[in-house]
Amino acid sequence: MRLTSRLTPELRAHTPPEVLTLIDDLVAEVAALQNQVRDLQARLRQDSTNSSRPPSSDGPLKKARRPRRRGASPRRPGGQPGHEPAARDWLPPEELTDIIVCKPEVCRHCHGPLHGSDELPLCHQVTEVPALPRPEVREYQRHILTCRRCGQTTMGALPEGVGPGAFGPRLQALVAVCTGCYHLSKRQVEELLADCFGVTISLGSISTLEQATSQALAAPVAAARQAVQTQAVVHVDETGWQQPDKAWLWAGVTTYLAVFSIRNLRDAAGAIEILGLHFGGILVSDRFSSYNWLPNKQRQLCWAHLRRDWLAFIDRGGASARLGQRLLTLTDQMFHEWHRVRDGTLPHRLFQSAMRAVRREVGALLRQGARGAHRQTAGTCADILKREEALWTFVDHAGVEPTNNAAERALRPAVLWRKKSFGTQSRAGSVYVERMLSVVTTCRLQGRNVLEYVTAACQASRSQQPAPSLLPEQTPARKAG
Repeated sequence: MRLTSRLTPELRAHTPPEVLTLIDDLVAEVAALQNQVRDLQARLRQDSTNSSRPPSSDGPLKKARRPRRRGASPRRPGGQPGHEPAARDWLPPEELTDIIVCKPEVCRHCHGPLHGSDELPLCHQVTEVPALPRPEVREYQRHILTCRRCGQTTMGALPEGVGPGAFGPRLQALVAVCTGCYHLSKRQVEELLADCFGVTISLGSISTLEQATSQALAAPVAAARQAVQTQAVVHVDETGWQQPDKAWLWAGVTTYLAVFSIRNLRDAAGAIEILGLHFGGILVSDRFSSYNWLPNKQRQLCWAHLRRDWLAFIDRGGASARLGQRLLTLTDQMFHEWHRVRDGTLPHRLFQSAMRAVRREVGALLRQGARGAHRQTAGTCADILKREEALWTFVDHAGVEPTNNAAERALRPAVLWRKKSFGTQSRAGSVYVERMLSVVTTCRLQGRNVLEYVTAACQASRSQQPAPSLLPEQTPARKAG
C-alpha cells in the first residue's frame, strides 16, 4: 500500500502530484534499503554454526556455540572415575627383539651375595625405533653377449619385478603415502628420505613416482567406484578444489569404501559420477540442488545442516526465533533418542514410535514458517518441505544415519591437503589425488595398513600382476530397511 493513500483527503488535495509521487518513491527506497540492511546484518552474523561456512572461517576470537544442554554437567574435564585406563599392550616373548635379565648380585641391606631366580620377575618393556637404516642399493649388471653362431648381441634381462627406474616399489609406495596420506610437500618428502633413510632423490623423481603409483592404483580404485554404486547407503558431499581453475572435489563414502572425484563443475553430473545414473540405494547428503535428480524416497537430508538452519532462524529474532527454537528443541530430542538407537539401548521399532509425534510437529512448524513474514525463513522452510519425506528416511529404514558426518569427515583431510598444496596443477595430478584419497580413506575404514597396501599394489604393477583389491571381504552390499 502506498503511503500517500493513507493521507487525509484534505492533505492530498493540497499536495502537488509530483510531491506525492516523490514521497511514494522515497518510502519504497527506504523499505528496500531496510531489507538490504537486514540481509547484510544476517550475513555478518553467519558462522559455521548457522550456515554452510567452514569452521576455519570463524576466526580465533569466535566462541563455539555449544548445543543447548538441560543442565551443567558436574563432571570435570578429562578421564572420569571408574573408566578403564589407557595402557599399552604387552608384547609376548616371541615378538620381543631381546630379553635382558636384570638380577641383583648383592643384598641392598647387608650386601651379601644373592643366588637363584624370580619366578615372576617385574617386566619393563621399552619400545624404540631402530637406528636410521641404510638404503638397500642393488646393482644389476646386464651383460651384453655376442652370439658366435649368428653374430647378434643379446642383453641380460632384469629379474621379474625390477623396473627400469632407479627406485624400488617400497620406496615408491613410501613416497606416495608421504604425499597422499600425510600430505607432506614434495620438498618435505625429499628432506625426510635424506634425513631418515639416507636416500637422495630429486623433486622431479618424486612426481614420477607419484604418477607410477597412480597407475598402479587405477584398477582397484575403478573397482571400488563400481562397488560404491551398488551399496544400500552412500554418503556424498563436495568441497572446493583448485586445478588450476576453480574445481570441486566429490566424495562418496559407505561403511567400508570411499571414492573421490575432482570435476570442474559443481553440478548433478558430479553426483552421478559417484553414484551412477541408476543408483538404487539411499543417498545421505545436504540440500544442495545437485542431488535433486534422485527421488525423495531415496534421500536422507543431513540433520546437522538442518540444525544450522534452525540456529539461523533464531539469530533473525521475532517469530523466526520462536520457530527456530522449537525446531532446535525437537532436533535435540531426536538426536538424544537416535544416540540410544546407535548405542543399542533403544530398539529401532520403539524409536519409530517415539518419532511419530516429533515428525508431525516438525512438519507443522515448517508449514507455519513457510507462511511467515520473514522472507529468508519462509524460503528455507518451503525448500525443506519440497523434500519433507527425505527428512525421515533414517526413521523408516534401519542402517541409515541422520547426518552426513561420514562424508564430511572423509573430506576434512582433503581440505587440509588443498590448503597446504594449493590444489593441483594438472589433470594427472588431480587423478593422483582422487586415487590416493580413495585408497587411504578406504584402508582407514577397513582397518588396513595403507603403506602395506600401496607397496603391494606397486609390486604387482612392476610384475604386471593384478593389484590387490580394495573391496572388503565378506561385506556385500547391505539391504536398507
